[in-house]
Amino acid sequence: MSRVTLQASTDREAGSRASRRLRRAGSIPGVVYGPGVSTLAVAVDARAFRQAVSGERGLNTLIELSADGRSFVVMAREIQRHPVRGTVAHIDFQVVDPDAPVVVEVPLHLVGDAVEVRHADWEIDQQIFSLELRTRPERIPTHVDVDVSALRAGASIRLADVVLPEGVAATGDLNVTVVATHAGRATKTGAPA
Repeated sequence: MSRVTLQASTDREAGSRASRRLRRAGSIPGVVYGPGVSTLAVAVDARAFRQAVSGERGLNTLIELSADGRSFVVMAREIQRHPVRGTVAHIDFQVVDPDAPVVVEVPLHLVGDAVEVRHADWEIDQQIFSLELRTRPERIPTHVDVDVSALRAGASIRLADVVLPEGVAATGDLNVTVVATHAGRATKTGAPA
């Protein structure tokens, strides 16, 4: 998995006034933290950060953060946004080991056509829209597909039934329902189809 390089400066002042000045100048304040690193206040260019996380991996992108002669392999873990404008107000960068597993969240996509569910006038109900996965950074999938083609009326798909790429494991309860089926409106009211 390739890394995106991002330049950061460590000479930013602390405090909300200084952070507002940074944002007006086109930078985003942030912190770098993780094992073997004392918390470090940084500032990154807003446009460069948007470009870094705009690829298909999004926030799961591995970033090579260069800060005043030091280099860190990080992931953007928490992004705080302005409540009205929606612009990025602060970023938490977590230092990660590229050879150690990390926990990430990836979107879940339904694929296929549940013909038997549709013919029975039932409906598919997606219960979960993203999955929390544990894997090494280079194995992070951009999304997980769940095939609903074989689904029957009254059946469901649990997290344990979801096929994940090699080296990727789901965290949490494997018995949680990912996709369920329920009677459609016409079936519930007894109206003719």
